[in-house]
Amino acid sequence: MARNKQTARKYTGGDKKAPGSKKPGTSRPGMAAKAPLTKKPAAGGRAFPPPGKRPPLPVARKKPAPLTPARKNPHPTQVAKPKRRVRRGTVALREIRKYQKSAELLIRRAPFQRLVREIANKGAPGGQTDFRWRADALEALQEAAEAHLIRVLEDSNVCAIHDKRVTIMPKDMHLVRALRRDDEAAE
Repeated sequence: MARNKQTARKYTGGDKKAPGSKKPGTSRPGMAAKAPLTKKPAAGGRAFPPPGKRPPLPVARKKPAPLTPARKNPHPTQVAKPKRRVRRGTVALREIRKYQKSAELLIRRAPFQRLVREIANKGAPGGQTDFRWRADALEALQEAAEAHLIRVLEDSNVCAIHDKRVTIMPKDMHLVRALRRDDEAAE
């Protein structure tokens, strides 16, 4: 059997009907029917309960949650696919190949030039400031600095692999610098 939702019923005032009676107030023979305790409603109005009794308040219904989200999807037939995960290290290898193919500089020009000018002005002899730099001189300096950094990182990677690791650590870089110092002293 299907279940039906029960709704709140309005209270109309008046006597309740007994199970075997035909009309309210006529359960005893020979007695006059009592007048109802409530005022009769005006045309289109509501019945008022007797003083001291309140009718049950109507129950506020909650609106059901909408089946669709608030924003409508412009393409309702397309289902959003979860983002595809790649294996660890794949992106790193892809970036390595990309940067090995390209010949562009890896450090931005403006920050590198600011750093060079700052260092040059700090160590100026006799308090001289504001050295003038040619654009190709700054570019050559940046090329040399990046080449040096790449060589240090490559050698650090070799040291990490020798130690059966894949992560470069500061101790690898210290070892590379120490070995380079020894090489420079020997020459």
